[in-house]
Amino acid sequence: MDHNHIKHIVILGGGSAGWMTAATLSRMLKPENVKITLVESEVIGTVGVGEATIPDIINFNRILGIDEQEFMKATNATFKLGIEFNDWGQKGDTYMHPFGHHGADMLGIDFHQFWLQSQKNGNPNKIWDYSFAAKAAYANKFTLPVNDPRSVLSQIRYAYHFDATLYAKFLRGFAEGRGVFRLEGKVNKVSVHPENGHIKTLHLETGTTVSGDFFFDCTGFKSVLLSKTLGVDFENWGHWLPCDTAQTVACKRTKALTPYTQSNAKEAGWQWRIPTQTRVGNGHIYSSKYMSDDIARKSLLADIEGEPMSDPRLIRFKTGCQKKFWEKNCIAIGLSAGFVEPLESTSLYLIQVGISRFISLFPDGSLSPLVQKEYNRQISQLFTQVRDFIILHYYATERNDTPFWEYCSNMSIPESLSDKINLFKDAGRVFRYEDDLFGETSWVAVLLGQNIIPKTVDPIVTTVPNQQVERSLKSMESAISEAIKTMPSHNEFISKYCPSENSDVKLSLNWM
Repeated sequence: MDHNHIKHIVILGGGSAGWMTAATLSRMLKPENVKITLVESEVIGTVGVGEATIPDIINFNRILGIDEQEFMKATNATFKLGIEFNDWGQKGDTYMHPFGHHGADMLGIDFHQFWLQSQKNGNPNKIWDYSFAAKAAYANKFTLPVNDPRSVLSQIRYAYHFDATLYAKFLRGFAEGRGVFRLEGKVNKVSVHPENGHIKTLHLETGTTVSGDFFFDCTGFKSVLLSKTLGVDFENWGHWLPCDTAQTVACKRTKALTPYTQSNAKEAGWQWRIPTQTRVGNGHIYSSKYMSDDIARKSLLADIEGEPMSDPRLIRFKTGCQKKFWEKNCIAIGLSAGFVEPLESTSLYLIQVGISRFISLFPDGSLSPLVQKEYNRQISQLFTQVRDFIILHYYATERNDTPFWEYCSNMSIPESLSDKINLFKDAGRVFRYEDDLFGETSWVAVLLGQNIIPKTVDPIVTTVPNQQVERSLKSMESAISEAIKTMPSHNEFISKYCPSENSDVKLSLNWM
């Protein structure tokens, strides 16, 4: 290896992880300086369970220079303003985790403190009634944000629902157009350097060999390079996140094209609904300890809205992450790095950050151990923070109607999460720690949505006259309602802005 520069990067595995990695590297690195080869096999399928995203995907696409309309048409994409949770706190409960903020902070104090005070004074409104994203989502309305900071419409934050397989295909075209070389083949052997243990060569079943300076492991749960070749151990979080199986199926759409994801708690897990322009993605995540595959399959099919487009697909998984994400000359991206289940649509984000942190720490050929250590610290912290937020949903339940929910409500949780919950219970305070993906609005949405109510309200807020608080909240609610009236329906906006070739959106305008 040239100890001054990395000259050849090899990506093993395609799918979203592989092609997101290839697309980013091809955008950031000049092909005359660094050769990029992606090895994948058409025989090996991809998991592709994640079709919902969070707003950070917009920044990822923008960095690549991808045109939004072109991307949305190619991936059958729709817009997403948040996630609706049903039956998570108690059976019959519903709450929305919206993108953007609840209301507006006043006097330098978080909005939810004023809402809590208003509740004490008899205000029946939920906190998401003061969220523009939540109200627009429930009205099935959408428009792009405007540049006028005085307008409520400037506060719009959104993400997408799309076909993850088509996204990988779209990025493949992008990456190959910038010099990435794709090699078809299945690996049957990996050679390492006898002196330092670094990965040296991939041996394909076809007899072809691929040598490189640096490798990305995008082989999914198998983790062929990081785990199987380099021996990195996996940290299992199954005791905190007990679901270990998914069954997924797409169905025909019979309902309105909603601009939000739905997550419905079930007897031993939960089920998602993700609408794209051509279908509805459905998946049942559950614990095999508390529910059989056959019952889970029947439950999934019983709760989809239209005719299934295939038989359900069964996927086994372990929640957790690698103890190292970068070992020697290899980084794991995507499912090879870890899996925290798709409850808050973080899968593609974790891929995105894994790549971006590598770019920000891009090494020379010596592969400094200090650079590796910093990368592992940052990615480990990110996984842990996402883990805690997902555990919150399970732990903060009042359900005990099944053995699964009884276990979740009584399980021990990480101290980092326990401290955050207790601080909110005691004083209603939420703080965003270093690089935490989920900010105050997200934590407040889930904590309050699942009936964790603080004992006290900010003492400063209690000194504000009640009439002033109520007047401010009514003004916010009115401004949101008036702005939503001017917006087109989600269906109408997509039919004009980004209809895909096979879209059925135009056929469904009667739902507006």
